Amino acid sequence: MVVVLMGVSGAGKTTIGRLLADQLGWKFHDADDLHSDANKAKMASGVALTDADRAPWLASICDLIAESLARSTNVVLACSALKQSYRDQLVVDPERVKMVYLKGSREVIGARVAHRLSHFMNKGLLDSQFETLEEPHDALIVDVAGTPESIVENIRAKLGL
Repeated sequence: MVVVLMGVSGAGKTTIGRLLADQLGWKFHDADDLHSDANKAKMASGVALTDADRAPWLASICDLIAESLARSTNVVLACSALKQSYRDQLVVDPERVKMVYLKGSREVIGARVAHRLSHFMNKGLLDSQFETLEEPHDALIVDVAGTPESIVENIRAKLGL
């Protein structure tokens, strides 16, 4: 199974993802690691990525998911997946790829992003992330206002993990 934690920057995808993977004994991958240096530089300078910029990145993520499923390797994947078209690409097998939307208010997530010290994502891009976000209707929706532990507990309960 692949559990994809999606949402805007600062929603807690990496924090929640690592904790969930640790608890389950699964592998964890952060899709941000698959961005090209050019994409990271654009985001660091405050330039939002285009769909063309994201296309090779999404292809790499699809490859990672397909390889994980082919090897029967359970994975937790942190990936923004802000648009429905991106999620449609990533859910290569609806029985074994589960989307979990980490949903939070602009205020809660903005406060988190303001305190980040070591991430390439420019804090000024949060507004563009919220503008780009197409909230999913086919994903498990989890409120991120709680503690990481309570969020992971909620995800595990709802997915039967």
